[in-house]
Amino acid sequence: GFIEGLLARRPALFNLYTSCQPEHGIGDDMGAHQAKLAVESRAYPLFRYDPDKGKTPAECFDLSGNPELDADWPSYSLRYLKNGREMTMELPLTFADFAMSENRFRKHFRMAPPDTWNDKMVPLHEFLDLESDDREGRFPYIWTVDRKNQLSRLLVDESMVRSSEDRRDFWTMLRSLGGVDKKDAPIAEIEERVRRDVVQKIASGLARFANGEDAGAELLVPETGRAEGAPGNGLDSGAGGDATSGGDYMAPWIDSDDCTACDECTRLNPAIFEYNANKQAVIKNPDGGPYSDIVKAAEKCTAQVIHPGLPRDRSAVDIDKWIARAEKFN
Repeated sequence: GFIEGLLARRPALFNLYTSCQPEHGIGDDMGAHQAKLAVESRAYPLFRYDPDKGKTPAECFDLSGNPELDADWPSYSLRYLKNGREMTMELPLTFADFAMSENRFRKHFRMAPPDTWNDKMVPLHEFLDLESDDREGRFPYIWTVDRKNQLSRLLVDESMVRSSEDRRDFWTMLRSLGGVDKKDAPIAEIEERVRRDVVQKIASGLARFANGEDAGAELLVPETGRAEGAPGNGLDSGAGGDATSGGDYMAPWIDSDDCTACDECTRLNPAIFEYNANKQAVIKNPDGGPYSDIVKAAEKCTAQVIHPGLPRDRSAVDIDKWIARAEKFN
């Protein structure tokens, strides 16, 4: 984005976030980490506005680079110990979770010992969805872990609640300007997509069967419609095409057995990628984000095991560029 701005023939404005380690109370080597956390918590969303892209805000705004575009807050995994066993809890990453990591915001939090926990305490993301009358007598908190990796609750004050609301509402406005907020697809469109996924999965299994591989698992269509298998030698040509594709659809896949669990893909878009029981990456939902996120994940993957395939929908801006970048990984 910075390079595109420098190359623009019109004036370009850059608004960049950076930490002040002493003032913000973070480690000297944590600047890049905090900047990434600021993006992921909606504290400082990424967006570009390029008037040369079109005539409407949706055409000119680009929100790529933000995780889980369709959600108010991205999710993250909190790991903790319970009775000596490691446990995991999936939680939304709110602005308060970002603020909690910096000393400058410390006065807005208060630790609640386990013996004080009660039903009046409400997770912050749920508290934000309550009407003002329903908030009376309730105490918002976020989860964290103590030095012994035990679960802890941090109560947040009113100013932190307002700040989290502000960041959520700003993100909602950006999504609206960027055309991300869309109504649910009509039933006919959903049925057509399911049909294409079924055909794609069967074609993939037949391709592997033709190569003498065990295609039994591939011929079974997962309930979630996940595309976890490679499309073999590409015998599925045309199986997944639609009116917007302008070409064949090839589902993305991962050589999971060779995954080194570097976390790059799952951090980039946990709606698309996840780890299986063996802590190896798989495709959770190929439609969980833009095709560009799959290509970026392939480029970041340290083991080079992610294969983006070809996008189903080719109406996205600069889609030809992303297809070209994906070629060397397919």
